[in-house]
Amino acid sequence: MRLDFLRLIAISSLNHPSAPTLMPPVVNQIPSVGEILQGEIANAAVASHGRKAVVGAIRTALDIYRRQVRGEDCLSLPRAEAAARISAAAVEALTRADAPYLKRVFNLTGTVLHTNLGRAVLPQVAIEAAVRAMRHPAALEFDIDSGGRGERDDAIRHILCELTGAEDAIAVNNNAAAVLLVLNTLGLAKETIVSRGELIEIGGAFRLPDIMARAGTRLVEVGTTNRTHLRDYKAAITPATGLLMKVHTSNYLIQGFTKEVTARELAPLSREAGLPIVDDLGSGTLVDLSRWGLKRERTVMDALSDGADLVTFSGDKLLGGAQAGFIVGRRHLVQACQSNPMKRAMRLDKVRLAALEATLKLYRNPDRLAESLPTLRLLTRSVAELQALAPAVALAIQNAIGAERVIVNTVACASQIGSGALPLETIPSIAVAVEPKGGRTRKGQALRVETIAAAFRRLPIPVIGRIEKGALIFDLRCLDDEPAFIAGLSGLDQDLGGGNASDAASNENAR
Repeated sequence: MRLDFLRLIAISSLNHPSAPTLMPPVVNQIPSVGEILQGEIANAAVASHGRKAVVGAIRTALDIYRRQVRGEDCLSLPRAEAAARISAAAVEALTRADAPYLKRVFNLTGTVLHTNLGRAVLPQVAIEAAVRAMRHPAALEFDIDSGGRGERDDAIRHILCELTGAEDAIAVNNNAAAVLLVLNTLGLAKETIVSRGELIEIGGAFRLPDIMARAGTRLVEVGTTNRTHLRDYKAAITPATGLLMKVHTSNYLIQGFTKEVTARELAPLSREAGLPIVDDLGSGTLVDLSRWGLKRERTVMDALSDGADLVTFSGDKLLGGAQAGFIVGRRHLVQACQSNPMKRAMRLDKVRLAALEATLKLYRNPDRLAESLPTLRLLTRSVAELQALAPAVALAIQNAIGAERVIVNTVACASQIGSGALPLETIPSIAVAVEPKGGRTRKGQALRVETIAAAFRRLPIPVIGRIEKGALIFDLRCLDDEPAFIAGLSGLDQDLGGGNASDAASNENAR
């Protein structure tokens, strides 16, 4: 447990206006653990945190206080006051230790589906469905009609087949797991043929060749990085071949002198050879994004109609739901994956299945999808809407830090989808740029843009932006709670070491 008492314990009260007269250091003026525990503050803390945790925190605070009052030139507080201050320090440390690691943040990075910030924000209906599943027993693997055992993938199977036209569908915990399961099912101890230009690596050092090795299939590369022909696939097929694989290059694009064999072009060869085609779409989408002014991304339905026997894709990226990986396609191949013993290790729990079912059902009404699905709503916000939002945000930031210390401007910028979807596609957006103008931090150091960024990250609801050309950029595309954002800015000036007379005056003028 990290316990930071240095600003809270008794010695810090030297400048406190209500501090009592300090006394010379006397060992018997230091309260005992038992004495501190009898205080009102400690008693309340025991009810919240438990006696063991409170005793440990008090001992740590007491050790720090004891070292300070015994130090040269240090003075001690009266015994009762010291006990109260040590209790308060212990309680604050326990409160900090109990704060959730997964904090809510404001994602103002300009990346809508930010992998490090949790990707898709769930729609309200999905949140409500997840809460119901957490709060009550659910028919996870129970068939209500027959009264017998059911199958958990039935929660999403019917709706996925309806939306994609697939014969069957199952879900696992992410798309990497879906790819691993498919390769292990269809390619174990066999060869898998993939174009060299599609041997992807995505975040977290996920490399397709490594996944293939773990799945027990042998990679056979065909073609070159920029050009692969149908004859390359045909020449590589042997009696040891288990499947042909297409992989969507979701986080990069090869341009120039290029040639790719599409799944539609590959389908006749696969039928002739009696081999399945697996198409890994990565992010994957169930709708044509061009109807909302975004660049068209190949859909799951496109992949199936092109001749893919199995398609794998994610649930928490463009689809806008909870983390999951889907396998859809021909029934006998999907059922083979379902029967693989590895499937149990990758299965979803009732909470995510409930959230995914609710999210998928929103796609039945595509005319209202931009209203009901947060991912699509954020991607399709107009520049005019963001421009209207910018002045209030810019003024609030300037007031919070001080006009003498920063320059705050509204600027045009470009957002990106993120999570490997349409890597070269950007969306016009509006940002607030914060640039240091002068002043120093609490420690007397010159105010730098990195210092300002760190202060925003220390707010009760951390604000995450990006640094670009010496300015801190806050892209407003994903700011959907302006009142909470502005209310959370209090304390920025003090955190950055402001609060002097000139700063206070400039803040008043800015208002």
